[in-house]
Amino acid sequence: MSQSLFDTGRAWLRVLVIGAVAAVFGFLLIGRFTRPLPAYAAGEKAIKQPLPKAPAGRAIAMLAGGCFWSEEALFTQLKGVEKVEPGYAGGSAPHPSYEEVCSGTTGHAETVEITFDPKVVSYHDLLTIFLTTHNPTTLNQQGADSGTQYRSAIFYQNPSQLATAKQVIAQVTKAKVWPDPIVTEVTPFSNFFPAEAHHRNYYSLHPGESYCQFVIAPKLAHFRDLYKSRLKGV
Repeated sequence: MSQSLFDTGRAWLRVLVIGAVAAVFGFLLIGRFTRPLPAYAAGEKAIKQPLPKAPAGRAIAMLAGGCFWSEEALFTQLKGVEKVEPGYAGGSAPHPSYEEVCSGTTGHAETVEITFDPKVVSYHDLLTIFLTTHNPTTLNQQGADSGTQYRSAIFYQNPSQLATAKQVIAQVTKAKVWPDPIVTEVTPFSNFFPAEAHHRNYYSLHPGESYCQFVIAPKLAHFRDLYKSRLKGV
């Protein structure tokens, strides 16, 4: 990943601040519900599942960066990404519903499972893009979305992914992309439960909804402008 990627990441701070303000006004004026703060016991053990199996020649990344509608819409557009599955990861409840996760009682984070071709886009590059397209410095919050279900997290699946996560965090920190320390949780994969069917391709199916207009659309427009060469079809 070139140094220019870190340079362009700095512009995200302005976009995310504007987006957060827009989101607040969008919720107040248009009426998107406010999700409650978390109340789950942090000491509860997460359910253990086998590691996800990628198709031959492919790899999987598990990333949580706030609302999974936004993360799905973004990563779906990247060259080398073949599938993005929204779901819930890292919690203590089996097969949680969206409402249960939003209640803050299950310990899950809204997460995307990204299946990608490492010959086209590396795990290192995915993490660099991830850490410069959401705000990894706000604990349990992205814009107006607040709660541990919106925490920034990397669920690594092997020692190589762990080492890469530490390396990228150090690089983004050194590049001073963000003025505050990165608080992204780096934790071993424990579980992932796919979200309900109506959450898949949410942005593409509901572009006119208030959250899509006020939060996701500006983020995607800026992403396309900054990373045009990495988009599919370019």
